[in-house]
Amino acid sequence: MTGNLLEPTSVSALSERFTGRLVTRADADYEDVRSVFNAMLTARPQVIAQCADPRDVAAAIEFARANGLEIAVRSGGHSVAGSCLTDGGLVIDTRPMSEVTVDPALSIARVGGGASWGDFDRATQPFGLATTGGRVSTTGVAGLTLGGGSGWIERKFGLSCDNLLSVELVTADGREVTASEEENPELFWALHGGGGNFGVATALTFRLHRLPEFSMALLLWPADEGRAVAGVYRDLLAGAPDEAGGGLLYLTGPPEEFVPEQLVGRLCCGVLVTYVGGEAALREFIAPLLATGPRGQVVTDIGYADLQCMLDDPPGYRNYWSDENLRALPDEALDRFCERAADMVVPSPSQHALLPWGGAVARGADWPGFDRRTTWAVHPLGLWEDPADDDRAIAWARNLRADMRPWAAGDVYLNFIGDEGTDRVIAGYGEQNYGRLARVKAEFDPDNVFHRWHNVLPAR
Repeated sequence: MTGNLLEPTSVSALSERFTGRLVTRADADYEDVRSVFNAMLTARPQVIAQCADPRDVAAAIEFARANGLEIAVRSGGHSVAGSCLTDGGLVIDTRPMSEVTVDPALSIARVGGGASWGDFDRATQPFGLATTGGRVSTTGVAGLTLGGGSGWIERKFGLSCDNLLSVELVTADGREVTASEEENPELFWALHGGGGNFGVATALTFRLHRLPEFSMALLLWPADEGRAVAGVYRDLLAGAPDEAGGGLLYLTGPPEEFVPEQLVGRLCCGVLVTYVGGEAALREFIAPLLATGPRGQVVTDIGYADLQCMLDDPPGYRNYWSDENLRALPDEALDRFCERAADMVVPSPSQHALLPWGGAVARGADWPGFDRRTTWAVHPLGLWEDPADDDRAIAWARNLRADMRPWAAGDVYLNFIGDEGTDRVIAGYGEQNYGRLARVKAEFDPDNVFHRWHNVLPAR
């Protein structure tokens, strides 16, 4: 337990000045409201404060601090580290604040702190506009962006945080502040990768980009052909235009029409190529991959928001993720990457992923949550159902990281990992950036109220 046991009268006192809804363990839908993407996270808060506006957020913070309750903040609930739950504490649930307002003339969107990328993409797509979001539609806009914001169209448009124009935040002392290049610029810098360490984001404003055409290819081979495919894919991406994104994945063959029966439910090598442009240009780009004879393939024009929804994994699985970033990908690294795929827990939605960065990502500003020199991310994304598989799944992810260490860049994308210790947190920010973040933390959260995300300790 991370808080004092509350009396019902205490919660009633908060409800008198709370516009949204307060959910406690006595409510019939408590477990549904409490549930998050990772079924391994079983923490049970005493109060879930579903906030309707920033004033609710401020009231919830004041109540939690007065009653000695640990605070967690939830938007999409995808944090594999468990930052969106607290056992015995209070969760500030921003999901009711999910409105998305698009100004097509200025190519900007203002988004509530509880919006998902599905909310965002569905609002911008009718205008032929988009910005980089996550890789599924159910991820929260705020959590992903404040942690950096990697997604399928980042090589063309940069990270989510690269497109951030301002953040409206409620701080630990209940103040409503705005962070932008003009207002609280040091806080604005910190929010480009520093995550939920500085307050509760209640609204974010983004730059949008024209996206009149978008296409994708999903290609599938038997796993024993994966190493040859991986070499072709690596060489193709080395000279790829910014328009191309995606990743090479070992995954379980899904029961889809395009998948041959002999691959369904079996370990496969897949390549997803996303393309900011039409199908004809995409086919020309992926010609070397098509020449290897994929057994299953879909190559088509598609709306960006439709692609995001197509890749949604259902909640309720047990999750363990990690990340090892590389600045080069020699043959020996590819050998080990492909060999380790055999240890995946299959059949399951797990993905043994190799993701290309570069392009606009490499040209972005020096934010604290991303090393622009990284060219590849090796990302074991474990999802499975049976608790008996916990040790095997976690060992697979950790062993893949260990395999990659001879070529590791030393940094880490923190949105991709759980609790892997202080050294990994500092590696994610960089030592110099961590010191600067600690000074911002000391100004806006000197008591370290917000510490559930990869924590930055306030400078003393």
